[in-house]
Amino acid sequence: MKRSMTTSMKSIAAALCAAGLLLFSATQVFAVSCTTQSEMKEADRAAISAAARSLAAKVQAGDANGVKATTISSVASNFEGIASSIQTLGPILAGATLNVSSVYDLAAMDIKPGQDSVQFFCGEAANSAHVIFTIPQLPPGQYGFTIVEATGVKNPQRLSMLLQMNAGAWQLAGFFPRPLIAAGHDGVWYWRKAREYAKANQDWNAYFYYQTAAFLLLPADFIESSNFDKLLQEQSAVTPPGMPGDQPMTVAVAGQPVAITNLHTDSTFGGLDLVVSYNAADVNDPVAARTRTVALMKALLTLHPEWKEGFHGLWVFANAPNQHPFALELPIPEIEAQS
Repeated sequence: MKRSMTTSMKSIAAALCAAGLLLFSATQVFAVSCTTQSEMKEADRAAISAAARSLAAKVQAGDANGVKATTISSVASNFEGIASSIQTLGPILAGATLNVSSVYDLAAMDIKPGQDSVQFFCGEAANSAHVIFTIPQLPPGQYGFTIVEATGVKNPQRLSMLLQMNAGAWQLAGFFPRPLIAAGHDGVWYWRKAREYAKANQDWNAYFYYQTAAFLLLPADFIESSNFDKLLQEQSAVTPPGMPGDQPMTVAVAGQPVAITNLHTDSTFGGLDLVVSYNAADVNDPVAARTRTVALMKALLTLHPEWKEGFHGLWVFANAPNQHPFALELPIPEIEAQS
């Protein structure tokens, strides 16, 4: 899925992205606790829920200034990313029904300042609903994590928020919006479909369907659960060799190597596309850039014919130094029809 939709508190954003699902040993945890919504006092649960619902309503209304006014100062001082997300989400959420689906009370009053990470264990470890929050560089304080689901619209969303108690009121400390569906399907559907592809030995399709399921099901990158860990294990088992990561994936196109730096899915154009980013020397000539990009698309489909079954099309970005990327999206049949 397109990753530009996630914004967070500036002071922890870089660490959150780097942390992924990394877990830290219990010896690094200092006087922290998690209270789930079923364990919370009604008044405490209601207060966090009311704050989350109020913030979600402001997001729905496109009221970035209103959200900023109820945001902690360290985040409000670097609010551009959240404001941009609110501007994008407002029209999408028009007419949506807002429902607070999850609430957690995260107490971290006595942690050491500057601690690398704070880990919260929520619920019984043997329970499938057991959740772990691993939040890097979290300042001491009282926090709440809430999920507001906005449904009843074409593109329903999950609005996850980190709140902090400040001067007796809950204020926004992190904002993590994600879609609930992609190309008309939810995360559970993609998980099931990934298993079908895995059984058919279509590892590339399986891997990216697991990836899409993970993005749709996980509220934020610093959360772990027993169910989600199972999904990651299944995805790891089908990881194709040579995936781009620290090193690019090299594909030969007309006898020349092309370095692919990133692969992920996106449903902006309606169907599920596979997004491909590659390095180019120059993209100032759009005709030449299109020719090279189409050649790469055709080469990829020749190498991986299973993609014809798994994806609506390819959305390819050619990135050249100091130039705007050249982007082209084509459905699979149009790629095959190119001369």
